[in-house]
Amino acid sequence: METKKTSLYKLHQDCNAKFVEFAGYQMPIQYSDGIVEEHKFTRNHSGIFDVSHMGQLFIYGSENLIEDLEKIFPLNLKDLKLNHSKYSFLMNDEAGIYDDLIITKIEQGFLIILNAACKKNDFKILSKLLDNKYKMVLDEKRSLIAIQGPKSVEILNNIISGVENLSFMSGNWFLFYEQKIYITRSGYTGEDGFEISIFNDQVEKFTKKLIEKGAKLIGLGARDTLRLEAGLCLYGHELDKDKTPVEANLKWAISKERVIKGNFIGSDTINKQLNDGVNKIRVGIKPEGRVIAREKTKIFNQSDLHIGEVTSGTFGPSVNGPVAMGYVENKFSQNNTKVFLEVRGKKYPANICGLPFYKKNYVKGVNK
Repeated sequence: METKKTSLYKLHQDCNAKFVEFAGYQMPIQYSDGIVEEHKFTRNHSGIFDVSHMGQLFIYGSENLIEDLEKIFPLNLKDLKLNHSKYSFLMNDEAGIYDDLIITKIEQGFLIILNAACKKNDFKILSKLLDNKYKMVLDEKRSLIAIQGPKSVEILNNIISGVENLSFMSGNWFLFYEQKIYITRSGYTGEDGFEISIFNDQVEKFTKKLIEKGAKLIGLGARDTLRLEAGLCLYGHELDKDKTPVEANLKWAISKERVIKGNFIGSDTINKQLNDGVNKIRVGIKPEGRVIAREKTKIFNQSDLHIGEVTSGTFGPSVNGPVAMGYVENKFSQNNTKVFLEVRGKKYPANICGLPFYKKNYVKGVNK
């Protein structure tokens, strides 16, 4: 099958991107500055991420749409305000996660941002669950870019006046050269920032304007180190259909009111796990030395029992040391529990720790 390219592919080439195949797309992993410098630039200034490989699913419908979506997602959508967003999950009957996603209430329906590797399957699942009653568009005519970092609001507001008034996890329609673009104040780095849904034929012009104002293109390599420092899950690593939101330590994303009613897919399992606890749980792991424990690294306790596995691990440039996340047996999940990581046949000491490794800098409220 032919590898797809985003509408910014030529611009990535012109900026000396090194490419990798990811979820069926040719995506920039890094540019000439390298992953560590790109990471630091995003934390201190403003980075641009091409995330056009992700799915932008628009679902349009009446009041019944909210009721039908509440049977699928563990969210209180009735009380979600217009142009506000929530993090949620598409789950199976056992509460295994098909995908994690962001759902935003827009006029006449919802916009759901899906993971690239899951979007086609998500579309099939949702079409079936909604019984094809509603207009559903997985919009391939739109690109998605994220601008992240402390200077992002100033840079973006220079191009699109009014974005500074958005609060975290809210959005709105704006105009760029008389075309409608949808901007949310959100992202995946732990920094203040925005995601911009824009037509394919406008995205290069828009991205060049961001670069002119001082932002830089950043690759998937730094996106991964940034999200891991911020303690954010990545589908296919921390999340999959064999893990539940409770095991993933994401119960904050499940509406308490909805749990009480228990009328969504996977609610029986969620209820049982909330009441009885879980056998395994996602934790942060801080190696004591400089060794980097990558995905699938085995975790042992002090008695040399195999108690879990690393799901993501890297060097964290902002914390100047290795960081990791993984799943361990619940009884070994307390902070400061000593564990050992098996890397290339040798065991290295580490400690279970709280998340995030790096304090998130989201903007919670806005002074208008």
